[in-house]
Amino acid sequence: MTQSTKTVRLTREGYERLQRALDQEQARLAEATRILQEQMETSADSEDTGLEDAKREKMNIEARIDELEDTLSQATVIEDHENAGRVELGAIVVLNNETSKKETKVMVVSAPEAAVTGGSLPRVSEDSPVGKELMGRKKGEAFVVNLDNGKQMKYKVKSIEY
Repeated sequence: MTQSTKTVRLTREGYERLQRALDQEQARLAEATRILQEQMETSADSEDTGLEDAKREKMNIEARIDELEDTLSQATVIEDHENAGRVELGAIVVLNNETSKKETKVMVVSAPEAAVTGGSLPRVSEDSPVGKELMGRKKGEAFVVNLDNGKQMKYKVKSIEY
C-alpha cells in the first residue's frame, strides 16, 4: 500500500494532543500485550474467547498507534499566518448563527486534529461543511452552509484571532 506523503498542518496544541494520545496508546499497548501473555499462559482451550478478545484489542491499539505515528510524521506545526485578517488553520473564530442569534467560538483545524478529543475549544475541521465555507473569510463576512439534510445555516464572522 503506497501512500502519498501529504503534509498535515496542525496547531501547536493539536500536535501536543496527538503526541499525548500516542503516548497513551503505547501505554495501552504494553498493558494489552501483558494481558494477552497472561491469557495465552492460562488458556487451555485454543477457542477461548478471552484470548481472541485480547488479540483483537491489541490489533486495534496497534492500528491506532500506526495512524497516530503516520499523522505525526507528516505533521507541520502552524507557526505563522500569511493572511492575517482571514480565517486559516489555527484561527479562533467567533461565529454568529444568524438564525438562532447564538454566538459560538471555535478553532479551525485540519481533519486529523479535529478527530482527537480534548482541548479548550470546540474544533471545526477545514473539511467539514462549516470549515470549508469559513476558510479565507474576513471579519464581518456572512456565509451560508448547506447541510446534508437539505437545511441551510447562515453565519457571520464576528472576530478572528490567532
